[in-house]
Amino acid sequence: MKRILTTLVLFIVLTTIIFAGGQSDKTQKAEYTVGISKLLAHPALDSAEQGMIDYLSSKGLSIAFDRQNANGDISTASSIAQKFKSDKVSVAVGIATPSAQALAQVFGPNQGTPVVFSAVTDSAEAGLVAKNIAGVSDKNPVEEQIKLLMDITGAKRIGNVYASGEANGVVLMEMAKAATEKFGGEFVSAAISNSSEVKMAAQSIIDRVDAIYVATDNAVVSAIASIDDVTTKAKKPLFSADPSSIEGLNAMIAWGFDYYNIGVETGKIVEQILKGTEAGSIGTVYITDPTKFELWFNLDTASQLGYTIPQSLQDAAAVLIKDGKHVSR
Repeated sequence: MKRILTTLVLFIVLTTIIFAGGQSDKTQKAEYTVGISKLLAHPALDSAEQGMIDYLSSKGLSIAFDRQNANGDISTASSIAQKFKSDKVSVAVGIATPSAQALAQVFGPNQGTPVVFSAVTDSAEAGLVAKNIAGVSDKNPVEEQIKLLMDITGAKRIGNVYASGEANGVVLMEMAKAATEKFGGEFVSAAISNSSEVKMAAQSIIDRVDAIYVATDNAVVSAIASIDDVTTKAKKPLFSADPSSIEGLNAMIAWGFDYYNIGVETGKIVEQILKGTEAGSIGTVYITDPTKFELWFNLDTASQLGYTIPQSLQDAAAVLIKDGKHVSR
């Protein structure tokens, strides 16, 4: 009996060791860590983040993702950057200009950990050009967007709410102003410092404009529902440069990037860097493929406001909203 018990104990010990060894293999540390600092949560930035993760996850690379959200706070973005530096991430990804700038400041130019930006309008203006920095621009065809809005609505006074403390917000506002004036219109803008001020800013200009144009300004897009409420009550058209932000709203026109594709392109850059390519040699990637853009029309809103969307434009649209139904084309 004693021999049987001894054999049994040895069997249990050996089984435990073998099992523990198997568990250790399964939970081994990932080869790379990709830190993701997102300025705030809204459909466009969320889609960019998911597109990047999905792409990299499909490539068989051993990657652990550290996903952080600054909730629109610049100091939090800086703290996240410091965390990534302490954790010695393989690549630091900043989604939206302030988050990317915080990473670039902490990791320093031309050295150290590679920084990859995503959904940044003007990398040069934002100071995101260096040996260790690369990324994807979401610079929209602002001039063409303004022209489309003015052509369809006949609007002469275009309103815009922008974040004065966000580099891409200022750049986009200036581009929209130049485009409006180029086509003989008047540009009326209102600056905000955070998302909580968006509705009040829209209300301050709505009586002085014929339509409102919302660019891919993160602080503004995150509160676009409040602008939609203002324009709906004032019976004036709203144009969004971010189609993903108007789902369920009354915005009449949206034309811009599919941000999931922005994320996929960002993932491709991260992949190149992990495989040895220097970030600076990649630089800023601009997306010009028309299939990466989406055009949306809310025909119900157009009808309520007394506008007609030409059939040729309807045929070119990726999404039409009619009789309350979302129709993908």
